[in-house]
Amino acid sequence: MTVDVTKLPNGLTVVTDRLETVETVSLGVWVQAGARFETAANNGVSHLLEHMAFKGTAKRSARDIAEEIEAVGGHLNAFTSREITAFHATILKDNIDIAIDIIGDILQNSVFDQDELERERAVVLQEIGQSFDTPDDVVFDHFQSTAFPDQPLGRPVLGPPEIVASMTRDTLMGYMGTHYTPQRMIFSAAGKLDHDAVVAMVERQFASLENNDLKEPAAAHYRGGDMREARDLEQAHLVLGFKSAGFHDPDYYAVAVAASVLGGGMSSRLFQEIREKRGLVYSIYGFNSAYSDSGIFGVYAGTGEKGLLELVPSLCDELKRSTSSIQEKELARARAQMRTGIVMSLESTAARAEQIARQIAVFGRVLSIEELIEKVDALRTSDIEQAIARLLSSDPTIAAIGPVGQLPSYEEIAEQLKAA
Repeated sequence: MTVDVTKLPNGLTVVTDRLETVETVSLGVWVQAGARFETAANNGVSHLLEHMAFKGTAKRSARDIAEEIEAVGGHLNAFTSREITAFHATILKDNIDIAIDIIGDILQNSVFDQDELERERAVVLQEIGQSFDTPDDVVFDHFQSTAFPDQPLGRPVLGPPEIVASMTRDTLMGYMGTHYTPQRMIFSAAGKLDHDAVVAMVERQFASLENNDLKEPAAAHYRGGDMREARDLEQAHLVLGFKSAGFHDPDYYAVAVAASVLGGGMSSRLFQEIREKRGLVYSIYGFNSAYSDSGIFGVYAGTGEKGLLELVPSLCDELKRSTSSIQEKELARARAQMRTGIVMSLESTAARAEQIARQIAVFGRVLSIEELIEKVDALRTSDIEQAIARLLSSDPTIAAIGPVGQLPSYEEIAEQLKAA
C-alpha cells in the first residue's frame, strides 16, 4: 500500500493508492457538490446531473460511453450524496487511460441533449416515485428534514418531483459550471497503478478546467422535532435520533463505536433486548451519519401498530441505561467490527478509492490504517458512555410512517429519554 497525493496547478487533487496484489484499478472523480450545495429552487439537480452525465458528450453518444467501457470489461457508475457526487469506474490496469478519458469527457463535455433530458427526467421521477412507495426508505428523508428543517442539509437528495420536472438544460449547465471546478474535485484511484503516470493522464484530461469563487455551504443547524405520517401499512417504521458528531468532532470515533455497540449487529444491545428478548421487531439498528460540520445519530426500528406501545419505552430505557453500563466485552466486539471494516477496505479497489477520496475531502489528507485503528483502540467504556449521554442531551428527532396511532407524543418520548 503506497499512498501518493499531487495537487495540479489548477487546484485539482490527485490521490492514489498502489495495491500490489490486484490486477485492476478503481478510479474516478469525487466532486464536493451534493444536495447540500443546492437551493430550494434547484433541489435534486445534483442527482439529475449525475444521471445526465452519461447521456452523451460532444464526441460520444450515451451508447458509445457504455460500449467503450464495457468493451474492455470495465464498469462505470456514479452516485450522489448530501456532500459528494462521484463518477467512478473499475477496469483492468492496462485500460486506465480509457477510463480517465471517458470520465474526463463526461465531466467537461456533456451536451445535455434535450431529448435525452426528457427521457432521463422520466427515469428519475420514477425513482422518486419508487422511494415514496418504500416507507423504510422515505422515513429517512423525513428524519433528515425534521432534524435539519428549512436548510440544504435537510433536503432530499432526489429532490421533490415538481422541482425535478421543471429543471431545464440551463439549470444543469449552470450548476455544473458553478460547482464542478478543480478546487472542488478529487481524482482518486486505487489498484495496480503508477502514480506519476496517473497524474500525467489526469493533468492532460482536466488541464482546461478553471476555478470559480465558491462559497461554503450553509452551516448545519440541528433542531430536532417530530414528523409522523399515517399510512395503511402492516408495519410502523420509526427512526429516533439525536444531534451527533461531525467528522472533525473529538467525539466522532466514540459516537461511531457507540452506534455499533447499540445497534451494529445481532450481538448489539438493541438487537438483543428489543428483538431477541422481547420479539418486538424484525429489524432494528443504529447508525451515525457524519458531515463536515455536524452529524446525526439514529435508531431505526420496524414494528406493528400495537408493538409501538412497548417498543418506545423499551428503546428509551435501553438508551438511558447505556450511559452508565457499557461493558468491556461490548466495546471489544465493536472495536473488532470497526477494525475488520477498516482492513477489508484494503481488499476492494473500489472501496479504497472512495475511502481515500473522502478523507482528502474531509481532512485534506489520507489517514493511515494504523492511525484509524489507533483511534478506535484508544477508546474506553467511559468514552462510549459519555458519547451516548451527549447524544441524549439534545432534543430528539422522531420520524414515523405507517400505523402510528399508538406512537406516544413527542413530549412523552422526550420525557422518557431524560435521565432518571
